[in-house]
Amino acid sequence: MDVSWEDFGWERLADGVGRRRLPGWDATVGLIVGEDAVLLYDTGSTLREGAEVRAQAQALLGGRRVTHIALSHPHFDHVLGTAAFAGAEVYGAVGMDTLLRRERDSIRASAIRHGVDADEAAEAADMVVAPHHPVSGECTLDLGGRQVLLANVGPAHSGHDLVLLVPAEREVVFCGDLVEESGEPQAGQDAIGPRWPAALDRLLALGGEDALYVPGHGAVVDAAFVRAQRDGLAARFGVS
Repeated sequence: MDVSWEDFGWERLADGVGRRRLPGWDATVGLIVGEDAVLLYDTGSTLREGAEVRAQAQALLGGRRVTHIALSHPHFDHVLGTAAFAGAEVYGAVGMDTLLRRERDSIRASAIRHGVDADEAAEAADMVVAPHHPVSGECTLDLGGRQVLLANVGPAHSGHDLVLLVPAEREVVFCGDLVEESGEPQAGQDAIGPRWPAALDRLLALGGEDALYVPGHGAVVDAAFVRAQRDGLAARFGVS
């Protein structure tokens, strides 16, 4: 499979694997293509943004639709576009389904506080999609000719951190906001800072030294970058 990702504003990472850096908060969405199914990792910050990603993915893939979604964590810029993907099977770390239903007002408020139009934020929060499939530990998805691994490695950046490992000629690890390249890692009220370094240790164990690590925000990095960020977080939160 060799498609022109760049023609659609996406970055090709491996055969059938790409990502786009969305405007505004530089948040990543990832696309993984199998013979039978298409997986999207995160969905953007509004329904409009989700619909744009959906249209681009379909154009990129000759009309094929996203069939599965994995949500990295429950922050607005990663989840509020999910309702744009009707019929998709949605995966998230265990407990995220309950949190999204319970905290939709605070997610809406966070989106507005960060600059999302109030009406768009309210519409997306009202239609927020809770994961249908909770992941505790690890879960393998068969996309047809390609198996990918979802791993619940948190809590760390949030209470519900889900990463994605894609076997390829050079393995690709979608990290969500456990790793950030375009700025310092953000630790909000739901972060569990002392457990963050251990989550990155597990991330490195999954991907290994030669993998491509795709942060939630910023350019693709290598294992050395992840390890350095892990050590910085350990110092920040006073753990080894």
